[in-house]
Amino acid sequence: MMDADTMVLPRLGPAEADVEDPWGEDRPPRPRRAAARVAAGANRWRIAAWLLPALLTGGLGGAGLGTPGLRTEELATWRAATSPWREAWTGDRTLAPYHLLMRGWVELFGAGDVALRVPSLLAMTAAVALVGALAARMFAPGTGVLAGALLAVLPSSTRYAQEAQPHAAALFAAVLATWLLLPVLERPTARRLTAYAGAVVLLGLCQAGAVLLLAGHGWVVLAFRRATAGRWWAAATPGVLGVAALLWSGARDDGGLLPPGVRVDPGVLAATPRELFGVAALGAVLAGLALFSLPLRYAAAICTAWALVPALGLLLVARVVPVWSPAGLLFTVPAWAVLAAVALSRLRARGAVAGLAAVALVGAPAQVAVRGPDGHGQDPRRVAAIIDGLGRRGDGVLYDDPAARTLVARYVPVDRRPVDVLATRPGTDCDGCDVVPRRLWLIQPGHPTTPWVTGVGAAARGLRAGYRPERVWRPAGFTVVLLTDQRRTSP
Repeated sequence: MMDADTMVLPRLGPAEADVEDPWGEDRPPRPRRAAARVAAGANRWRIAAWLLPALLTGGLGGAGLGTPGLRTEELATWRAATSPWREAWTGDRTLAPYHLLMRGWVELFGAGDVALRVPSLLAMTAAVALVGALAARMFAPGTGVLAGALLAVLPSSTRYAQEAQPHAAALFAAVLATWLLLPVLERPTARRLTAYAGAVVLLGLCQAGAVLLLAGHGWVVLAFRRATAGRWWAAATPGVLGVAALLWSGARDDGGLLPPGVRVDPGVLAATPRELFGVAALGAVLAGLALFSLPLRYAAAICTAWALVPALGLLLVARVVPVWSPAGLLFTVPAWAVLAAVALSRLRARGAVAGLAAVALVGAPAQVAVRGPDGHGQDPRRVAAIIDGLGRRGDGVLYDDPAARTLVARYVPVDRRPVDVLATRPGTDCDGCDVVPRRLWLIQPGHPTTPWVTGVGAAARGLRAGYRPERVWRPAGFTVVLLTDQRRTSP
């Protein structure tokens, strides 16, 4: 019997190995120097993932920081931060922790317009940096750079970085809580659960409605780590109880259980993308890109739940009570930025940069507008300039809203302010007043068609009985009316 022919297989060279092993899994290990260079390059990208977006946010948010005047909500922050301590707890009780924080800040750095807004700028800068680091951790360093840069160039990020309101701080707390959720999902040790619980408490103190983020986190826990659900809920409970205590305290004092908002209707929903992203088209672009980050793998599912579940929860509540507020959903915007970055990162570098540039270009007009005197939707300095420039000694003033009184106190010099008629003669009929001013200023928020007809109380209605409008101004967000007493002849 003849032996079977023996076939000798040739040794495969490097070129053939490339064909058979396209992913390089069976290649010999790199030399130590090459491996060190690769590790150093990865570390540089990880640093860039948070550093570049942070620098971009700081530059965009710092440019024109003091140009827009303080809108009514910011004026309330200034009033609470500079009034007696007891008054810091009046009004919306859920804002009390933020107002107390701002009191300490004002003691150190003053109460100028820029000083009041710097905490929000710092919070937004830190949040964008953490978004870049989070996306780099969940996906890749390049995705982190894109996610942070996308969030930085959104006009809404710039606007809320320039507002003395807790929205930027709540956004940072939401990113921090999600960052700390990841190690809890991997291994829920007591130390990790405690850190996550602290972030949730911070989230609730910044903005009560932001605890809806826990609905998204809970969905992720039940979908992927059901065995840890009990420990996760134990960590989340302190933050929920803190928010419940604030809401109950506010309801007990003034009857308002939930933060103010509006009822949901098609018009309100249609305006939400513009409020969240600064330009409605950018909302459509980010939502479209987010679709390409699917299917719902583990990392993408976390961001999808973060983006959608809190909004759906607020929508359900708003169908019953008027609590819908686009600004209250700002903490979901980072999730949209991460999902869009995942889609862009699947392109070549040139295509990803082009996509980022397109987003920045679409938002450029809004970036310019947000830095104008009326960039935040109101122009309080224009109101003050009208009264300061045209007011006369002995003029009176009526306020339809406490914010208008704060506006005058903020921007009109003491010696140029008209007399607050209702404050000097509260609860009286003007026919019995000793001194009735011949000219009367009326300041109202918004642009009512006939502002002098709407009432601000019985005394105001009586006082205006003999007054007629002489001139009307409508600066952004306000209506100013000069009324004159027609019962008297001109001097």
